[in-house]
Amino acid sequence: MTLQDTADSDLGELTLTRVFDAPRERVFRAFVEPEQLARFWSPAGTSLPVEKIRIDPRPGGVFETVMVSDADGTEYPMSATFIDVVEPEKIAFTVAATGLVSTMTFTETDGRTELVVHQTRVPAMFRSPEAVAGLHSSFDRLTQHLAQAA
Repeated sequence: MTLQDTADSDLGELTLTRVFDAPRERVFRAFVEPEQLARFWSPAGTSLPVEKIRIDPRPGGVFETVMVSDADGTEYPMSATFIDVVEPEKIAFTVAATGLVSTMTFTETDGRTELVVHQTRVPAMFRSPEAVAGLHSSFDRLTQHLAQAA
């Protein structure tokens, strides 16, 4: 993981890299199929009901989710627009509320997939240790999901 602050003190960059024991087609599909996304796309302590996911994986298509706190039911909506989708190589989207741009690249080597998530225009609160830990917990959940689906 690398963190880099930009000239704008509130916005920065974040890069996370994870390797999954699954072919890239399976890892890619987990990000564009609501039934799969619901199993991992939220940090520990939250859930993502499948009925609160809208995905139209094409440039200009919507990417909307509503995470729900397991403790008190608080909802955390996210609305984004896909910029680029190249199956099974790349997904990029812009988050409406913040302008954050997230680009995910999927590279397969020997049946394993390296996922690199590079984010720009990342507000400081999303670069905090707690926010980064939340991203890692989502990727831990994806690891478990891919192992169960094997």
